[in-house]
Formats: sequence, C-alpha cells, structure tokens
Amino acid sequence: MLPAINPFIVALAISVAANAVLGWAYLGQRDETATAQADLRAMEGQRDGARQAASACSDSVDDLRELADKRTREAAPARAVAASTARVHNQRADEILAAPAPVPGDVCASAQARVDGWLKGRVNP
Repeated sequence: MLPAINPFIVALAISVAANAVLGWAYLGQRDETATAQADLRAMEGQRDGARQAASACSDSVDDLRELADKRTREAAPARAVAASTARVHNQRADEILAAPAPVPGDVCASAQARVDGWLKGRVNP
C-alpha cells in the first residue's frame, strides 16, 4: 500500500516551490534594475559632459565674435586710409594709361620713358 499523502505537506511543497520561483524572479529583476540604474547614471554623466562641452564651445564662439567685432572697429580707420590711398593710386594709374605713348611706335622706349618719369617722381616727392 502506498502511504497516504498529507494535504498539508503537499501545500507546503507547492508553497516552497512557488516561493523559490518568485525569489529567483525577484533576484533577476533586482539585478536588471541595478544594471539599468548604473547605465542611466553613466548616460546622464555623458549627457552632462556633452552639455558642458557644447556650452564651452558656444562661449568660445561668442568670445570670437566679440573679438572679431573689436578688431573690425579697430581696423576701420586703417581701412579708410587704405581705400583713400587706393583711390589716389587708381586715379594715377588711369592718368598713366590714358596718356599717349611718350615715344610713338616704340613700346620699349615708351615704357622706359614712363619708368624714368616715375623714378624721378619718387626721388623728388
């Protein structure tokens, strides 16, 4: 004859098995949650680092813009003088080009005569 199975022992065995399965699931979930939290902290650190780098870059661009504006203001008088000098030189070049050749029919002699005149002008301003 088979021994009689006590219902209390069966219920206890089922409860122990169920608790073991639930405990195993809990431990797995806890490990996954801890890993996810660590990953989240790492990603937040990367995000914060990227924000700091972007902020530093933006600040540097602003500094460069201010420096460029300052240099533009400082160079304005020099550019005005250069433009005025260029106008005088352009007028002189137009006069030279519009003048008839000093030695008609001889390009080399005409060029030499123009250079001689230019050199005399440089010696005696």
